[in-house]
Amino acid sequence: MSIDIENQIAELQKKVGKLEKGTKDQLSMVVFSGDLDKILAAMIISTGAVAYDMKVKLFFTFWATAALRDPQKKVSGKNLISKMFGMMLPKGKNKLKLSKMHMMGMGSAMMKGLMKKKNVASLDEMFKIAGELGVEINICEMSMDLMGFKKEEMMDYPHMNICGVATFLADASESKVQLFI
Repeated sequence: MSIDIENQIAELQKKVGKLEKGTKDQLSMVVFSGDLDKILAAMIISTGAVAYDMKVKLFFTFWATAALRDPQKKVSGKNLISKMFGMMLPKGKNKLKLSKMHMMGMGSAMMKGLMKKKNVASLDEMFKIAGELGVEINICEMSMDLMGFKKEEMMDYPHMNICGVATFLADASESKVQLFI
């Protein structure tokens, strides 16, 4: 019996060793929501994690992809559904609404004004800082396709990739921290 227990302990130690080796000091975050306050939270957490020497990989999917659109870029060749999504969804991070107390735009304006008064970086500044710190943004290719977004209309960002969910899952499986916003 004791040999069997010793074998089981040895096997468990091997498994724990593999788990420890496979985990990186990394944050993988699904950014699903396209709400201003939730995108703000994602960027604050991301830059905070980098300050703790963590590698950060964000996976923007569904409604959050609209935040990455560049309002200055025009794209042609879209079908009717893609054009409709383009008109109905915010064009870029500065057009996002609050998830609560939006009040026809007053809530978002109040939040931005309060952030400025309290010396909190704007969303534009947060994205710039995140880019400088090496935060990686991966955009879900399927979400872009469903909403009719094209690579050419996305904002310029130094560490941006278009990929599938398998990329997120591979990153998350190696990360110490996984979040969903």
